[in-house]
Amino acid sequence: MINSKYNKVLTVVLVIVVIIIFALLGFWGYQTYKKYFQEKDIDTALDEFNKTITNSTRRNEFTGSDPINFTAIDNEVSNSASSGSSSNKVVTYKGFTVEGRMEIPKIDLDLPILERATKNSLEQSIGILTGPGLNQVGNTIIVGHNFRNGTFFSRNNELANGDEIYITDTSGTRIEYTIYNIYTTSSEDSDYITRDTAGKREISLSTCTDDSRYRLVIWAREAD
Repeated sequence: MINSKYNKVLTVVLVIVVIIIFALLGFWGYQTYKKYFQEKDIDTALDEFNKTITNSTRRNEFTGSDPINFTAIDNEVSNSASSGSSSNKVVTYKGFTVEGRMEIPKIDLDLPILERATKNSLEQSIGILTGPGLNQVGNTIIVGHNFRNGTFFSRNNELANGDEIYITDTSGTRIEYTIYNIYTTSSEDSDYITRDTAGKREISLSTCTDDSRYRLVIWAREAD
């Protein structure tokens, strides 16, 4: 009788363990699947953004005093537009306007910067919370989630003073920023948002810490 009860208990435990293992494998598989297609969609959006600013830059280069065949230029831009790229085309990602691109080589981050940071937009990429705008004088706040899975701002805690951040805006201007201040603070602290940059271009990156109890804030200024 005792052996029979013992075997039943072992069977129940074994079933529970198997269910847990399959649940974990299913969760891991879903996260891997989701991350793969998310990265693929992001790469597509970045390619489209790059094509758009390239066309815009090429069109803006023809502003000198030498005689220019604008008909040929316009035809070339028009042909580019018909293939999916245009000098004045607004690039969107998951329904949100792309305002720029952020690259942080140290943590292999390369993401579209969305026009606004909202609950929905931050599920797709990083976004602008407030400020004068990308690559403008003043302090522009860019926020992103820490999903603790290597995506978005999940690896910001690996950054250090002196690391580089590159921001490309819709005009095609690419500016290097250097990190000079990193700290954690409460979620209620907003002093970093309104700080004076003394006429310099600066950005602030904000995300949650791994335990979600605090905010990890990074200040960076335009490199000399």
